Amino acid sequence: MSIVPSFVPLNSSEPTHRSIPIKQNSGPISALPVRPRERTATAIVYCEANFGALDGKTANGLIRRSEKYKILSVIDSEQAGCDTGIVLDNVPNDIPVCRDLAESLAQAGSVPDFFIFGMAPSSGMLSKHERSLVLEAMSHGMNIVNGLHEFLNDDPVFAAACIAGKVEIIDVRKPKEKKDLRMFSGRIAEVTCPIIAVLGTDCAIGKRTTANIITDSLNDANIKAVMVGTGQTGLIQGARYGVALDAIPSQFCAGELEANIVNAFEIESPDVIIVEGQGALSHPAFSTSSFILRGSCPKGIVLQHAPKRSHRCDFESMEMPTPASEINLLETFSDTKVIGLTINHEHMSDPEVSTAITRYEHELGIPVTDALTRSPERLVEMILLAFPELKAELIGNT
Repeated sequence: MSIVPSFVPLNSSEPTHRSIPIKQNSGPISALPVRPRERTATAIVYCEANFGALDGKTANGLIRRSEKYKILSVIDSEQAGCDTGIVLDNVPNDIPVCRDLAESLAQAGSVPDFFIFGMAPSSGMLSKHERSLVLEAMSHGMNIVNGLHEFLNDDPVFAAACIAGKVEIIDVRKPKEKKDLRMFSGRIAEVTCPIIAVLGTDCAIGKRTTANIITDSLNDANIKAVMVGTGQTGLIQGARYGVALDAIPSQFCAGELEANIVNAFEIESPDVIIVEGQGALSHPAFSTSSFILRGSCPKGIVLQHAPKRSHRCDFESMEMPTPASEINLLETFSDTKVIGLTINHEHMSDPEVSTAITRYEHELGIPVTDALTRSPERLVEMILLAFPELKAELIGNT
């Protein structure tokens, strides 16, 4: 793999992406293949009327990457009969979208190990219909993976269903007892490798996906990287280190994240630690970004932005910030540096992505790429430009 030693802006004549076409709302884009993973437990994912949409981000993420579970199908009656890979990236993966639970069970041929609730509604709660469906899945002998703010193990009805069906419910967001939660200690200073946070200009903008791709790309380049998750989807996907920060009392958020990062550093001895972002520092509805900055004390930030997104998710009256304004806020709030920008290409054609990359590189003076549609080498170059000391690790590990 060739590594560029200094920042070189992309231009229209430079080959920037693979040749596999994927479908977006406006024109073809290219996609990178997902690395194969060893998975033993089987699962179906419920994502009614939301697969491929913003509130279906847990299902979307599991289709693109799942280290814990072999996903057999996704339930969404509005897209029944489609291939999930085609829906997301126009690349078939032989995982079907099924109309309902009965069809999904028939397709599986046997009862899957897990039923995963694959949506992240703003309410964080199950509807009456969804409660009935989860109970039905339990009656068939499926364990439940629940990433919502509603903890089903605390519900007497679901507790009884666990006993009757001899199954368990994994409430992914449920934190430890308060007596076991940790406050910020300052031990983050013991982490001597670069810590890089992947933050964004909005929620549901692709921070977790980009963080995963950066981690994989660095490892593929023989630079040992570990990702620390901060949300329910990353934990369901299989992140070995992390915590769902939005379910923890604010007093402990920075400390719990710090402790997970220190743990990852001591156990894995990585060259780089990548921290998944949540929300956006400029977004008034979310405070998690501030805790991520405080708890991880990142040496660098990769910022994710959707150029065609006109307003914040679920807030039509709130205009999206510019990358420049978000960068200014981040660097004012925290002793860190934004080292690169990554593009979310929703509603964009491939030429529009190229234009946006060129525009932002010249406007911001930092590397810009699209983690899903451009070469992963560009992400490695972005990291090496900001942390040239990692080149020694690259040479030593080669």
